[in-house]
Amino acid sequence: MVSKPPAGDPVQDAPRVGPPQHAAAGLPAVGHTLRIAQEQMGPLRTARTLLKVNQKDGFDCPGCAWPEGEKRHVAEFCENGAKAVAEEATLRRVTPAFFAAHPVAELAARSGYWLGQQGRITEPVYLPEGGDRYEPVTWERAFAIIAEELRALGSPDEALFYTSGRTSNEAAFLLQLFAREFGTNNLPDCSNMCHESSGSALTETLGVGKGSVSLEDLHRADLIVVAGQNPGTNHPRMLSALEKAKAAGARIISVNPLPEAGLERFKNPQTPQGMLKGAALTDLFLQIRIGGDQALFRLLNRLVLETPGAVDEAFVREYTHGFEEFAAAAREADWEETLTATGLTRAEIGKALEMVLASKRTIVCWAMGLTQHKHAVPTIREVVNLLLLRGAVGRPGAGVCPVRGHSNVQGDRTMGIFERPASAFLDALDKEFGIVSPRHHGFDVVRSIQALRDGRAKVFFAMGGNFVGASPDTEVTEAAMRNARLTVHVSTKLNRSHAVTGRRALILPTLGRTDKDVQRSGRQVVTVEDSMGLVHASRGNLPPASPHLLSEPAIVARMARAVLGAESATPWEEFEADYGAIRDRIARVVPGFEDFNARLAAHPGGFALPHAPRDERRFPTATGKANFTAAPVEYPRVPEGRLLLQTLRSHDQYNTTIYGLDDRYRGITGGRRVVLVHPDDAAALGLADGAYADLVSEWTDGVERRAPGFRVVHYPTARGCAAAYYPETNVLVPLEATADVSNTPTSKSVIVRLEESAPA
Repeated sequence: MVSKPPAGDPVQDAPRVGPPQHAAAGLPAVGHTLRIAQEQMGPLRTARTLLKVNQKDGFDCPGCAWPEGEKRHVAEFCENGAKAVAEEATLRRVTPAFFAAHPVAELAARSGYWLGQQGRITEPVYLPEGGDRYEPVTWERAFAIIAEELRALGSPDEALFYTSGRTSNEAAFLLQLFAREFGTNNLPDCSNMCHESSGSALTETLGVGKGSVSLEDLHRADLIVVAGQNPGTNHPRMLSALEKAKAAGARIISVNPLPEAGLERFKNPQTPQGMLKGAALTDLFLQIRIGGDQALFRLLNRLVLETPGAVDEAFVREYTHGFEEFAAAAREADWEETLTATGLTRAEIGKALEMVLASKRTIVCWAMGLTQHKHAVPTIREVVNLLLLRGAVGRPGAGVCPVRGHSNVQGDRTMGIFERPASAFLDALDKEFGIVSPRHHGFDVVRSIQALRDGRAKVFFAMGGNFVGASPDTEVTEAAMRNARLTVHVSTKLNRSHAVTGRRALILPTLGRTDKDVQRSGRQVVTVEDSMGLVHASRGNLPPASPHLLSEPAIVARMARAVLGAESATPWEEFEADYGAIRDRIARVVPGFEDFNARLAAHPGGFALPHAPRDERRFPTATGKANFTAAPVEYPRVPEGRLLLQTLRSHDQYNTTIYGLDDRYRGITGGRRVVLVHPDDAAALGLADGAYADLVSEWTDGVERRAPGFRVVHYPTARGCAAAYYPETNVLVPLEATADVSNTPTSKSVIVRLEESAPA
């Protein structure tokens, strides 16, 4: 039975706490999935929709980017994917009457959970300068407003065009084409906040800023290292791949400051045995201190170098560069410093070494736990060093596996959503469309916020996402957004960003992945690229939530026509009418997409993009070889009486979308303002389990950043470390606290003090 959205925000000042769980999925996940789906969609729509998720003739899940195998299950989705689908395919609606009844100031006082639960936005709405609430606006007027503001800019670089990882390849290609024809490379995207560090490290070392393994490689690996990642919540279908690898004889090392249920045991809901007993996954759990990963991998590299026969000397000699400098640095790795940085024991590191040496085929997987530190890029380079020593790149069952978050974040980058594009890409784009793209670099997310703050950017356009909710330094980000002349959000549902606006604001409602997309030439498909470089089609099967919605490609095409006018020779109307025409142009601009439409038709399950290191052990780096690197070992130093905080997701959220107020695997129910602290650390700070504390971050600028009223939960974290959910704790992350090279916010290593207080 479909339920109504909540009328008021639920009270969250007394979350209930029980023991953490030690297994993921199983019957509770099935029950939770069905309950949420029926609340949003009802039973018939639930069946009609969920049976099309991730199917070859269906639509790509709008959640994570984990790939599908050639053979699909009938239910090819996870609990959190089903939640994402249910919230998009919901029967709840946000109409003009809703906006008339709720001023923007009221929306700004609501939680992200409440906003997201209201349903799908049905018509474009406009907040005029000086107005207090959104009002209906025609599409023609909306595009005229955008054109008016963009044309009035002193420079195209005063405009920012942000992209969420949900955006299709076709829409992303059009958006970057429009931005560059308009005259700017200001194309920040959500990757700037997550895997930018991975791309930076891998491009330098291997020549390709993506993972080098396939799903089949995972199934045949001898050893899989999962570092800084919680697949049970963030990529649940990955657990099936790990289970299959274990059944084939693989061993798994998990490296994380928190024990995570999904890496302990997986109760696969696809099989009776899985539902009843499940499979133990982790063979060795290294409960590392936050930010200690570079030190760990550096010492492992020293120990490999010291073990006779452990280095694949033929691979190193033929395919790599910089070995001697790296080896000299690695031999200086210090045991005592490593134990301090990691919090591990000699025995634990020794056991990890044994497992590395016993493996001929090793894969290292990672996510935000490695990418969101000041030294994130050197950390990932050190991971690559280990794999190069063992010849574990370009070998079946071995390689690097950065596990991407949003479903097409990797595809958007492939399509040219990047503030620092390669000259070769721009050359191909200019030749194809007869334009002159700007060659200077644009703004990433952090620099975009700084530009808005400083008055150097005046128009902000977002293709999906929740920019305000996802960005660091919440108060600074919100003040920066309010400094804009115009903010525009292409969205399916409400979020915090719609309540934090420029002087004028537009919300442009769009089709979702589940919606059927029919244009002048007929029914359309869009495409996405998964975390392992497979490109496949996505076809929505539901009637759109409203007849007033436009697709993302249509929105970009109409905006481009309104802004660029008759001077543009780009066939925007043709692109809106037939997405195949967009793919024909992609095929001529983006390497690896040759014969795009034909290959899409010939391979319903998708086709793999070329990856030189994986496919032919060719490394398109500056040296022409895979590069060893040698950087000083770094790890966070935390003052006495302080803790090192990582921000993370609960099980009831996806990125900044909050599905509920529970974190089932960690034993949290009915509230999100909790901070997980080791009992011994809490005792040293005089904080009982159930006490409340303000979290106050400390950074070099001396600014006090405070997140008030968090319930203290005694939890088995690594000593000296703490954890709390974002976006509530984004306020603690300084805007200027970023990773070297990648400029990614350091959301996983925030020094905080806890001041006892009352509930928020």
